[in-house]
Amino acid sequence: MNRIVLGALSALLFVSAGLFWLQGRAQVEQGELPPAVEAPDAAAVDPEEIPIADLEGMVGPVPPEATELSREQRRFRTYDRDHDGRITRNEMLSRRTSAFRRLDVDGNNLLTFEEWAVTTVDKFGKADADGNLELSRSEFSKTRPKKPSKRKCRC
Repeated sequence: MNRIVLGALSALLFVSAGLFWLQGRAQVEQGELPPAVEAPDAAAVDPEEIPIADLEGMVGPVPPEATELSREQRRFRTYDRDHDGRITRNEMLSRRTSAFRRLDVDGNNLLTFEEWAVTTVDKFGKADADGNLELSRSEFSKTRPKKPSKRKCRC
């Protein structure tokens, strides 16, 4: 029974689509054709007949300028997710969830001191190249946070 109803509906849909298509073609064929315009010969055009605009003394409008946002304005925009000019508590905390989840090793949404400390110990261990449990200036420079890479334009 369902097949019959579905078949009848699809047949009705195809018929109505065909009628709309035919009506559209009929309206296009009824319209008049635009008058034919002959292209002038290049040799027949007199160079003195070509209009020339007098642009002396004319000044165009000033192009718009993009204002440079300050660092603090850009930072505010990244936190303001709904762009209403206010930062709610959830908007402020949403920027920190990915860092929290990286630290929360067991995934229980509780960050213990051990979970926090293990990242610092790992960071120290990677920087201490000679293994003497002390960081020299060159070793300490390796602990500096990496600058984020510039995003490529998706124009």
